[in-house]
Amino acid sequence: MRKVLLVSLLLASPLALAGPQCTTAEKSQWQDQAKFQEQLKAQGYEISKFKVTDGNCYEIYGFDKDKRKVEIYHDPVTGKAVKTEIK
Repeated sequence: MRKVLLVSLLLASPLALAGPQCTTAEKSQWQDQAKFQEQLKAQGYEISKFKVTDGNCYEIYGFDKDKRKVEIYHDPVTGKAVKTEIK
């Protein structure tokens, strides 16, 4: 019984750490990464790290216009923030 529980926990743990699923749209429909980052910078964001996640999100790490540390997942088609963490 303990082995079954342990295996279940080990298999579920990566799912708990995974970010959101942002889109299932074809990449040809996504906004250009460089232009998207420029739009965010124009809104006052400082981007330290930008990446595409396994959940098809544009994920940024950086600071907002108020200099708060942020991690934000964006839908690459609409640009809408799907998940925001302010630290």
